[in-house]
Amino acid sequence: MTLHRTLKLTLILVLATAVAACGARRQGGGGGLFNRVTVGTPHADGGANLGSDSAVTNYSKSSIWDVFGSGTGDQTVNVNRYIWAATLDVLNFLPVQTVDPFTGVIVTGYGTPPGGGRAYRATVHVRDPALDARSLNVSLQSRGGSVSAGTVRAVEDAILARARQLRIADKNF
Repeated sequence: MTLHRTLKLTLILVLATAVAACGARRQGGGGGLFNRVTVGTPHADGGANLGSDSAVTNYSKSSIWDVFGSGTGDQTVNVNRYIWAATLDVLNFLPVQTVDPFTGVIVTGYGTPPGGGRAYRATVHVRDPALDARSLNVSLQSRGGSVSAGTVRAVEDAILARARQLRIADKNF
């Protein structure tokens, strides 16, 4: 019976090691069971670190074997913290389903704007640390299908205007 338990334990350890090593090396970086997040410093153009009220971080994946290594292969993903906060502020009537600050994606569920009768859902991608219209990509959908380009443009404009307000307020602080 003791030999049987020893074999089971050994098999479990071998399988756990194999699973941890499965993502150990991919082209262009690490992967694997254990991930590491390092937080950098705020950027002058409005980007900031996840640890300082924003959605910017230095993100590095590593496998269990990289614990003993030097930790090279860090990758920086930047999103503008003002656009990020403004998006959540402007679309606060929509229930947030998924938020990923590493890729800059916010996915919401259906919600009705105040004073409106039509339900919308949104997917927002903040791609760049610049406080710029090119940094923001908004996709809206209603229960009836697609939404007009004018509505999408109005939401983008509202988000960018709110982001500028937040940046101005931050500089006055």
